[in-house]
Amino acid sequence: MALSPTQMERYSRQLLLKEIGGAGQTRLLQARVVVVGAGGLGSPAACYLAAAGVGQLILADDDRVELSNLQRQILHTTDRIGQAKTDSAAQALQALNPDVQVIPFTQRVTQETVDGLVQQGDLLLDGSDNFATRYLLNAACFRAGKPLVSAAVLGFEGQLSVFRHGVDNTAPCYQCLYPHPPAPEATPTCRSAGVLGAVTGILGAWQAAEAIKALLGVGDSLAGSLLLVNVLHGQIQRIRITKNPDCPLCGAGSG
Repeated sequence: MALSPTQMERYSRQLLLKEIGGAGQTRLLQARVVVVGAGGLGSPAACYLAAAGVGQLILADDDRVELSNLQRQILHTTDRIGQAKTDSAAQALQALNPDVQVIPFTQRVTQETVDGLVQQGDLLLDGSDNFATRYLLNAACFRAGKPLVSAAVLGFEGQLSVFRHGVDNTAPCYQCLYPHPPAPEATPTCRSAGVLGAVTGILGAWQAAEAIKALLGVGDSLAGSLLLVNVLHGQIQRIRITKNPDCPLCGAGSG
């Protein structure tokens, strides 16, 4: 696949990077990434994936744009309040880069829909806002052998990791880190506790970077690590995590 003159100019700064070059850019243009959530995390992640020239983005979200979203969900605009988030996001992303095919998946991610959704991508980026969806996505990616880039934010803090399903069977999965969902009353949400919009931007952009690295097979993955970011105190911490032999999903006795 030869790059056109327009593509050579559009991606010129990436082409200069020895880790990408023409071959890497071609690989990105042929890649498919599923982004779950067109909200605070999915917005910056999808923007940077589209700008980088990831050829196909499958966007999954069943919500509509609300005024309270706009403080952090940068894919959307005031004049698109009331639109389906997937339609609003597709409009923004295709205006940013017409090379990218945006496929809306305007359904809730459920036990019935998750496997078909995961199969559509080379990897999945989780920008969901609840534990139920995170567990569903992790299990589906494990079954399909698809890498998962997962992040979560609250207040001034965020966390990020990569789960290399299908790439490294010795690496931990999301359920190794959190074997069981916490009680609903013990888990504050952005709706109840708030979030700084810039925090979602930092974590979402980092998700995009990890996804691009995974697609290209370059750099050091965050697999086996949990990245903790605290913007209020200017702190970044990387914690090693290991595979749990008793994990309900991927542990020795799970099958």
